[in-house]
Amino acid sequence: MKKKIKVLIVDDSAVVRQTLSEILSSDPGIEIMGTAPDPFIAASKMKEEVPDVLTLDVEMPRMDGITFLQKIMSQNPMPVVICSSITAVHSGTALKAIENGAVEIIHKPSLGAKKFFEESKIHLIDVIKAASVARINRLESRDFYKPQPKLTADAVLSKPGKELSMVKTTEKVIAIGASTGGTEALRVLLEAMPMDCPGLAIVQHMPEHFTAAFARRLDGLCAIKVKEANDGDAILRGRALIAPGGRHMLIKRSGARYYVEIKDGPLVSRHRPSVDVLFRSAARYAGSNAIGVIMTGMGDDGAKGLMEMKEAGAGTIAQDEESSIVFGMPKEAIKLGAVDKVLPLWSIAENLIVI
Repeated sequence: MKKKIKVLIVDDSAVVRQTLSEILSSDPGIEIMGTAPDPFIAASKMKEEVPDVLTLDVEMPRMDGITFLQKIMSQNPMPVVICSSITAVHSGTALKAIENGAVEIIHKPSLGAKKFFEESKIHLIDVIKAASVARINRLESRDFYKPQPKLTADAVLSKPGKELSMVKTTEKVIAIGASTGGTEALRVLLEAMPMDCPGLAIVQHMPEHFTAAFARRLDGLCAIKVKEANDGDAILRGRALIAPGGRHMLIKRSGARYYVEIKDGPLVSRHRPSVDVLFRSAARYAGSNAIGVIMTGMGDDGAKGLMEMKEAGAGTIAQDEESSIVFGMPKEAIKLGAVDKVLPLWSIAENLIVI
């Protein structure tokens, strides 16, 4: 039998502790190691047994979650999932959690948390399984949860036919997709991009209210301009557009001009925004003028879309296993035969510049 993932839940709400315990333990691959109402009790439990994944609230008595996260990552690094209502209101707190090593953020509502968790059961289990295979100081990888059947990009955009092949132009468009571990991977990639690089359209799996702050943070660090995308924004050289959380982003073309369309729609590959939707639109409207990059993340969102890009004549790149926090999305794309080059994170930017 496969070893179960041991989870320690740290939250000052008894309702949240009980609800999370019931939901996560309903999966046969997860075991609740224990719960704690504050970091001090959690620390005492961790001296007896080290969890595979720790879920952590931010606002708690005696010590806040961010301070505890900093102590964990400096003393005994492990996969930590932040589960808090404050991150939905203060996006800077969410960014600080990511910067200090949190693998993922779950935004719980300040009211009705029990109902929210029950309705988000599949997502919560996905997050825990993704965190369990995250590479935190070379943690041992484990087999992770395979999502149940889900909607494809057909739900948002029909698959392009052969008659839609694009006329070759000198202007390139770069489409990038990432999930777990992608916030820091994108920082590394975008910091290496020069001011005259081709325009970039990026989907990073994030909830609402997070992407605007994430884009502002990157904009302050990078030579290129980075912004949360608005409907109709042009894809320009030296600029990266990040899909807003909770909405799909498509690449469109009008003459020689590329721009993005922001739209609502169902979850695709369990995500909105979805990498598959972005990549399909790149295949349909940019064809051989596009370059597709699939980066660290759990699951298979983007694999089929990247294959469509390759079939349309686009260049395709996958981040390698060694530099990926979770080698899920790149692995699935490679397995499908959708990838031209498999590269370490630090080599992707220089390859994008010369393609």
